[in-house]
Amino acid sequence: MRAHTKAAVLVVSAGLLLTACGGETRPEQSEPTPHGYVEGAEETAEAQSRLVLADPSGAVRVLDLITEEVTRLDDVPGVEGISTDGRFAYLAAGRSTHVVDSGSWMVDHGDHVHYYRADIRGAGRIDGNAVAAHSDSAVTAVVLEDGTSALLDRPALEDGDTRARQPVNGVAVPYGQRLLVATGDGIAVRERDGEGGRAIGEPCPDPEGTAVTRRGVVFGCADGALLVSEDDGTFTGEKIPYPGPVPDTERAAGFTHRPGSATLAATAGERGVWSLDVSQRSWSRVETGPVVAVNAVGEGGPLLTLTADGVLHAYDSATGERLASRPLLSAPVEAGTTPVIQVDTSRAYVNDPAGRRVYEVDYNDDLRVARTFDLDITPSHLVETGR
Repeated sequence: MRAHTKAAVLVVSAGLLLTACGGETRPEQSEPTPHGYVEGAEETAEAQSRLVLADPSGAVRVLDLITEEVTRLDDVPGVEGISTDGRFAYLAAGRSTHVVDSGSWMVDHGDHVHYYRADIRGAGRIDGNAVAAHSDSAVTAVVLEDGTSALLDRPALEDGDTRARQPVNGVAVPYGQRLLVATGDGIAVRERDGEGGRAIGEPCPDPEGTAVTRRGVVFGCADGALLVSEDDGTFTGEKIPYPGPVPDTERAAGFTHRPGSATLAATAGERGVWSLDVSQRSWSRVETGPVVAVNAVGEGGPLLTLTADGVLHAYDSATGERLASRPLLSAPVEAGTTPVIQVDTSRAYVNDPAGRRVYEVDYNDDLRVARTFDLDITPSHLVETGR
C-alpha cells in the first residue's frame, strides 16, 4: 500500500494539558470533566501510532499509520539523529535540536490507558544535540550529546514553549515524581528541578544506556545493568550482573524495546545481541553475528535483528534459535544511513533509506510484510510515537 501525501496544516493548538483521571471542573461549565479529558485533543479507543521521518537533506515528514496520510513539516537542514519521548520527536541538527509534536500519544495509568490524537506541528527548538528523551506528566528531560540533560516543563512544552531550565549534569530520567540522574559517580535521585538528591546505594560503574519499563528504570553499567524501582517514595537499586566476564566492546551500551515491555535488547559488539529479561533479572546472549539494528518485541515474542545485507531476522530470545528470516531492504546498508527497527504491540517498522520507503512487518507471521509505505524523501531517521 502507498501512503497518501497531504500538506501539513501548522496550527498552534490549544494547550494539551492532561487533567487528573478523577475529573476536575472546567471553568466554562459546572459539570465535571469526562474521565481522561485533554483540552484540544481527541481521545480514541486505540493507539494512534505515527512515524516521524527525516531526510539528511532536512526534509521532515509525519506518517499517520491509521489514515496513511503524510504530513510535510518545515525542513530541518543537517539532521544527524532523532529520538522521542513517545509524543514529541527531537531532531538533532548541528548545535540545536528541533522539536516536532507528532500529535499522537498515550497516557498509561497502570490499570488502563488513554490514547490521544491532535494536530501535527513544529514545536520549537532547544540548544544542544539531543541523543535521547524521557518524560512524565510534569517534566521532559532531553539528554544532550555533551552528557548533560535539558529539563523542560512538560505542560509548557505541550503549548509549544521549549525554554529549558538550567541543564543537569548527567543523563536524567523522570521517574516516580523525581529525577534519576546517571553520572560517572553512579545513579542519584533528585528533585524534578535537578536539585538536591541522594545516591542509589548499589553501584553502577560507567553508566551508559537507559530504558524505562513498568518494572523500573534500567541503566546499563560496565558490570551489567542496574534496575531502579520506586515504592511509596522509596527508591532502591538492584544489580542484574552479566552472566560472566564481558569486554567493553561487547557490553550493552544502548537499549531498545517495545514501550511498556520489560524485555530489552542491545547489541553485543560484533558477536551478537543481548536480551535482558527485567522481570526475571536475567541476561541471554544470542550469537547472531554483527547486526545494524535490534529490538525486542517483549515477553514471549521474538528478538528482531537487521543485518547489513538488508535481511530481517527473528530469534527466540531464550534459546537463541532463529525462527524466521526475510530479505527486506532494497540494497545493503550504507554508512550514514543506518536503519532502525521500531516495535509496537503487533507490528515492526523498518526504514529503507535506499528504497525511500518504510516497511510494516507482522513479526508474529514469519516476518510478513503487511504494508509498504513509499515516500518522497530518503527516510534515514525514524521514530514511532503514540505507543
